[in-house]
Amino acid sequence: MLTIPGVQSSYCDGMTRRSCLQIGSLALGGLSLPEILRAEAESKLDRPIKGVIMVILPGGPTHLDMYDLKPDAPSEIRGEFEPIATKVPGMDVCELMPGLAGIADKLSVVRSLHGFKNDHNTHWCSTGWESHDEMPASPLVPGFPPGGWPSLGSVLSKQLGPLVPGVSPAVDLVPTDADARFIMRIGPTQPGFLGSAHAGFEVDAVDRRNLRLNGVSLRRLGDRRQLLSSFDRFRRQVEIDGRGDGIDEFHQQAFDVLTSPRLAEALDLSREERSVKKRYGLEEEYPNERNGKTYLHQFLLARRVIEAGARCVTVAFSRWPFGRMLRNDYNWDWHKDNFNEARGALPLFDLGLSTMISDLGERGLLDDIAVVSWGEFGRTPKINGNAGRDHWPNVAGALLAGGGMQHGQVIGSSSRLGGEPHERPVHFREIFASLYQRLGIDVTTTQLTDLGGRPHYLVGEHRAMPELVG
Repeated sequence: MLTIPGVQSSYCDGMTRRSCLQIGSLALGGLSLPEILRAEAESKLDRPIKGVIMVILPGGPTHLDMYDLKPDAPSEIRGEFEPIATKVPGMDVCELMPGLAGIADKLSVVRSLHGFKNDHNTHWCSTGWESHDEMPASPLVPGFPPGGWPSLGSVLSKQLGPLVPGVSPAVDLVPTDADARFIMRIGPTQPGFLGSAHAGFEVDAVDRRNLRLNGVSLRRLGDRRQLLSSFDRFRRQVEIDGRGDGIDEFHQQAFDVLTSPRLAEALDLSREERSVKKRYGLEEEYPNERNGKTYLHQFLLARRVIEAGARCVTVAFSRWPFGRMLRNDYNWDWHKDNFNEARGALPLFDLGLSTMISDLGERGLLDDIAVVSWGEFGRTPKINGNAGRDHWPNVAGALLAGGGMQHGQVIGSSSRLGGEPHERPVHFREIFASLYQRLGIDVTTTQLTDLGGRPHYLVGEHRAMPELVG
């Protein structure tokens, strides 16, 4: 095929000039339209994407009531909801998720996800690894390296660095309420053995007014840099592990964030057009939600922050307030009243996620931004005596979009009653491998060194999924 490289100017339909030249040369060879479209899709896979938005559903979302309904199963398994068809044959979803059904051609649904443990811990969603040290209400799982596993965002920080000065590579939008953190067990942008220089920026842990330095003179900025330098010398004297811990990078990133308005402006929703906020459901009233509040704004913030230049943005979505069910707060751990909980949570999730994906597409960002949504495990096929579903690490579901990947498909299947992987079992590290590959990081050769000096491959022996990346 003749390929004529050129300036990457885009036409109004989002196709690049280079792609048009490639397709034109294919057409001269007499290829059919499907072959031309396939070639265009493959050309998107040739260039690395810019970032990932990860939507975690802490508590363990019910795959059987979202993406993998079993309408022909016995009543004690199939539940109360009906599947609705989408424009993709075989991709039925819950009737409570019409928004996602309407953009099914932009989605990949995985119905055979496995590799989890029966442990309320989103560690494997964030890092790709099950092993970890002891955490609150989460037992030690041996096999982790000295310093612990780094999160996806921290790996991107280490390997790729900031995409835009003044915007942290990894941004964490998770509420920092202590009880909410208890549910997740771990910060979703933890740096592990990569050190604090590559920790994610926790938005709700910082007074946003301090992100912007209005009216600060160059001399005062110089003084701040001198303070950072003095602090650096102090830290070097008291480090106990004998490593620099990336403190120079840490200070530079902190200084860039402090002196740039870019991230602060991305986090300021007052700058967003009202019509856009309305589309995300932010202008609506929610009388059935506690105090009328929702976390729908997280989806809009995620789009704004990734658009501003973050490489990895993490959202933890639930009904408001996010916390322990035993304290009458909300997450996805529906041991009782599963179907009424779903009637409250799924329409909000559907609205926020489908709007964000559509918005990314309309802004020409979806091919450059991958979206993944999942939780720490699935739920039991059999409904318990409290009309709930219990923990089920054997199989779960996931949803992916964007990233220039091949979508409009269902990957894998669960068994007849939804209890085990059946066709094409997918380990969650295969999804990590696919994301890394799309980000331009080769999991077959890339190694990172832990605090003990031992190198580690990013996802072990797992590899990217050909269904997604060819």
